[in-house]
Amino acid sequence: MGVDVGSSRSLPVGGTGEGGENANPEQIIALTADVREMTEDKIAEIQAITARTRILALNALIESARAGESGRGFAVVAGEVKEVSREIAEIATDFQVQLSSRVEALERIGTRIVEQMRGQRLVDLALNAVELIDRNLYERTCDARWWATDSAVVACVTEASPQAARHASQRLGVILSAYTVYLDLWICDLQGRVVAGGRPDQYRVHDLDVSGESWFKDALRTTSGDTYAVADIAQNRALGNRPVATYAAAIREGGEARGKVLGVLGIHFDWEPQARAIVKGVRFDPSESGRSRALLLDAAGRILAASDECDVLSGRLDLMTNGAVSGHYQQPDGTVVGFHRTPGYETYKGLGWYGCVVQRPGE
Repeated sequence: MGVDVGSSRSLPVGGTGEGGENANPEQIIALTADVREMTEDKIAEIQAITARTRILALNALIESARAGESGRGFAVVAGEVKEVSREIAEIATDFQVQLSSRVEALERIGTRIVEQMRGQRLVDLALNAVELIDRNLYERTCDARWWATDSAVVACVTEASPQAARHASQRLGVILSAYTVYLDLWICDLQGRVVAGGRPDQYRVHDLDVSGESWFKDALRTTSGDTYAVADIAQNRALGNRPVATYAAAIREGGEARGKVLGVLGIHFDWEPQARAIVKGVRFDPSESGRSRALLLDAAGRILAASDECDVLSGRLDLMTNGAVSGHYQQPDGTVVGFHRTPGYETYKGLGWYGCVVQRPGE
């Protein structure tokens, strides 16, 4: 079974409204800045007009004084004009002070709203990515437990004969032809020796010693056929140094859940193409795609998959989780990081991995 990336969720952050306006949340801040600039311009115009009016009123008072008794009435009018211009100037100044403080508050609130919207969107995208891989890997745990009960697999370690091994290898090959997400399936005896593989012509793993592998040792210690072992992503030298996620289940006598442990079935999930499909399938808005990076990280911050394919299995990202399951934060350069720890899926509890989105600021 392959990875379904068609169900990837995303929140609308762009587009155009009914009136043709840009629907980006940053438009709130841009419009607020426009209101501030327009208001300051208009207040400046009012102040310029009132200044001219005061000068005219002053000139009128001077001329009325020269005119003597005949100019007294005009002087009264000029005085009133001067007083009105003073009152208008005071109102304009008071309006500017009050509006400025409110616009500043609106800008701060708008910035926080935009940051929260953007950050939460990245968290949602990160959760979606890690949920997809969880669901996919849950199916791998089911496969390991199911195939470990296959009669050919059980017979291979019960009979321990070349004929049983060949038959089991053929059976594993049939499975691999249908489940293309695997590189190989290995049947191991109790000593950790691979006695059969599903692709013997491609991978020469017969008699390979895997007794030191964590997945083998953990599978031997399982208490029933309902449990499984899992190893973190690692490059497997025997499989062409390809990165794999290995799941394993004990092979038990008679295929019974409580049967005696006879060996281990290890199944090697072809990690790279499946994980790449998930991180590249994260649905960024066109304005975000060139500045956004989707990642899958292990519990230690190692990069397991990256939409830009950089530093995979070699780089790390130290998330500032502060112990939170999910969240977002902004770096000094304006880059926003959203993350969400694996919630698990059904009986698969996950390995503490994170979905993560790193987004640089826009132009």
